[in-house]
Amino acid sequence: MKKKLASLALAATAALVLFAPAPALAQVSVPVEAAEAGRLWFVELIGAPSVEGRADATVKAEHAAFRAAAKAAGLTFTERRAFSSLFNGLAVSIEPRDRLKFARLSGVKAMHAIESVQAPSPEQAAGSAIDLATALSLTGADVAQNALGLKGRGVMVGIIDTGIDIDHPAFGGGGVPGGTAFPSARVVAGYDFVGDAFNSSGAGAALVPVPDPNPDDCNGHGTHVAGIVGGNGGGIKGVAPEVKFGAYRVFGCTGTTTSDVILAALEQAHADGMTIINQSLGAARQWPQYPTAQASSRLVNKGIVMVASIGNNGPGGSSPDALFAAGAPGVGEKVIGVASFDNAQRAFMVNGTPFGYTPASAAPLPPTSGSLPMAKTGTPTTANDACLPLAPGSLAGRAVLIRRGTCAFHIKSLNAMNAGAAAVVLYNNVAGALNATVAGTPAITIPVVGITAAQGATLDAAIAAGPTTLNWSTEVVAFPFGTGGLISGFSSFGLAADLSLKPDLGAPGGGIFSAYPLELGGGATLSGTSMSSPHVAGLAALMLESNPRLKPAAIQARLQGTAQPKPWSGNPGLGFLDHVHRQGAGMADVVAAVQTTFTATPNEIALHDDDPRYHKEFTIQVVNSGRSWVDWTISHEPALATGPNTQTGASYALSGVFLAPATVTLSNTTATSPPRGGVAMVAVKFTSPDALPERSIYGGYITFRSTDGKHVVRVPYAGMKGDYQSTQVLTPTANGFPWLATLSGGFFSNQPAGATYTLVGDDIPYILAHFDHLSRRLKMEVFDAITGRAWHNITLEQYMTRNSTPGGFFAFAWDGVTFRGNGTRPNQYLEVPNGQYVVKISVLKALGEDDLIWVPEHTETWTSPVITIARP
Repeated sequence: MKKKLASLALAATAALVLFAPAPALAQVSVPVEAAEAGRLWFVELIGAPSVEGRADATVKAEHAAFRAAAKAAGLTFTERRAFSSLFNGLAVSIEPRDRLKFARLSGVKAMHAIESVQAPSPEQAAGSAIDLATALSLTGADVAQNALGLKGRGVMVGIIDTGIDIDHPAFGGGGVPGGTAFPSARVVAGYDFVGDAFNSSGAGAALVPVPDPNPDDCNGHGTHVAGIVGGNGGGIKGVAPEVKFGAYRVFGCTGTTTSDVILAALEQAHADGMTIINQSLGAARQWPQYPTAQASSRLVNKGIVMVASIGNNGPGGSSPDALFAAGAPGVGEKVIGVASFDNAQRAFMVNGTPFGYTPASAAPLPPTSGSLPMAKTGTPTTANDACLPLAPGSLAGRAVLIRRGTCAFHIKSLNAMNAGAAAVVLYNNVAGALNATVAGTPAITIPVVGITAAQGATLDAAIAAGPTTLNWSTEVVAFPFGTGGLISGFSSFGLAADLSLKPDLGAPGGGIFSAYPLELGGGATLSGTSMSSPHVAGLAALMLESNPRLKPAAIQARLQGTAQPKPWSGNPGLGFLDHVHRQGAGMADVVAAVQTTFTATPNEIALHDDDPRYHKEFTIQVVNSGRSWVDWTISHEPALATGPNTQTGASYALSGVFLAPATVTLSNTTATSPPRGGVAMVAVKFTSPDALPERSIYGGYITFRSTDGKHVVRVPYAGMKGDYQSTQVLTPTANGFPWLATLSGGFFSNQPAGATYTLVGDDIPYILAHFDHLSRRLKMEVFDAITGRAWHNITLEQYMTRNSTPGGFFAFAWDGVTFRGNGTRPNQYLEVPNGQYVVKISVLKALGEDDLIWVPEHTETWTSPVITIARP
């Protein structure tokens, strides 16, 4: 086993670490734009929102008290929105230098950055409805519809997205743009919160929302998502084709929105009586306490099933990241956070072997017949394959094999097209499927498809060995001839920052054909956890039609208990199960979830780390609500583990993949559950794997199998080996952060020997720090540099995110004012006199103990060079 472990670890590390370039040279200045902080903030107030039973008037009085406190402190801000129902606080626009001033106001619990959320561009690839049909078959939705007669009748699904094209026949429209009135027979509620021109990353008028009663879709993403949930017409048949929709538009036609707009949409969807709400969007690397995640969990308490995408920041995505990249609201405590599996794929044939592929967006769909001779422009080790212009005519009439890397897919495809290629076959340089887009100018007019790194290596060898022919076909395949049914390369890794198990489960999201606005072609193939989340929302609708009394927790428990874990996408032939902290419970199986009479408690287990505060012994109960006695065998199914994140390079990456199972001790390996509420029980003790590096994440499943082979119930678990609190937060990076800095000409400059500040204009101290991991609290204090006298706090913040890259940083400005207090009563503000001071940063790690006094072992500190305050 040790030998196998070692060899697997080496192979997996080579396959999954994106790259590890040499460290960059340290800089003495960095541009202001590089700071990962902005003007827009949620101000969370201490009191609970009205949905938790408080009077709305009381909550609004707290808003008024905040406004008064800000005015008394001389602070100006633009109030974007106020929230009282699902979240108690305000969304504000402030000067970045004033952030710490707002954080120290009385009554403020926390400040959360209002994240920009990207709306996918309306680029599309042509597709075929068979793609959605095959996706439905992966979860059993087709069987639920045809054999069980379930269609989602009587269920209302809210879609918080880019709107829905109500004219589309998939939603009962007449098929003519502008010809269907809103609300319609199927899109019965909704609101456009922003208008067509809105783009939170734009300028001028684009930053100003222009609400509209009609939530029509000019982007396409929301229509695509709604088509998956419940499209029914125009060649589209979704998971639950008879649900009714609420459409809550939070994006313009292009660009980004902000999470405060999403929070407003959540409040409206709640008011409109939605039964299920789908959010195919999110803010990466966030805590379960992030406002949209908090609000979503509170809606679950009100009986609404909340489903959200977990994020597209997997190693194979366009914005790659590693562990702890899962986004809010998907990380919410009671939200079903959904991972993506690849859909079954069409295939081309080479030497009699099918090669499943994913069509690239913004390129013509490949034909289903015909042959092309193959050529290649590099090898499986070429880093910049086809990034430079190729000789005209050199690839005439050929299907050209090109490796991912260095330059955009559009450039590679354009160079091949200009050299006469008739098609392009792109292959990945990391594990997993390749979901490419070749959008750009000029447009790509030849078919472009994506395949895996392993498939590419096979074709490379075939071409090198002699003449090779690609034959287009109508065949549809899954693993082992493609990636269908395996985790998508773009799907984000968990866990959540509090080590809770995320994602919860998965569904098809790679290569999904669905509805698209009529003006944009009526149908498109898109990929993302945006596409997997609506599958689960639709599955929940089928379950509610089958049993309207099911509560959200029961729906999640049934979906998780009956899901099917899939093999590791990096090398599925080895037979090892993919990471629990990437696939959750596995691929959802709605027929099993509807028909099961067994529910496991708990339905998932978060082991946290090896701190003795966290129990490693659990009792799992499987309740039998059926009418027959059931005998079970109980076993442990381990999944693969991952090493901690790397700390260098342009993006975070995994430091390794390991077969190193936890030691699991079962009190019994058989059990019997009597009918009508009888319980089968097992006590389970977990011990972290000795063979793993510190801070690795491991997991697996405790599995109940009925002896007659008819039933399976699984409980996923995941934990961290070692001490989570040993994770370094304030890592220096190549720049040697933290810095005391000055700001001039749009650049921060390091001041390692100290500096003098007048506190006039931008001549104020800035502290720059890189946060390598999410942290529970941040405290910044001021001390006299000569006497050591404490001048109290600059800020007290909670639930800090981490930087998105190993070289990013946050910038904190100090205006010479401190405060005494903790926010629960009026703070006492102090303006420090001219003199010499130091700033001490204290970071309480993610699960650090903070009862009155922060535990030193759970805290990192840094003290600045001397800051001389010299007001004129």
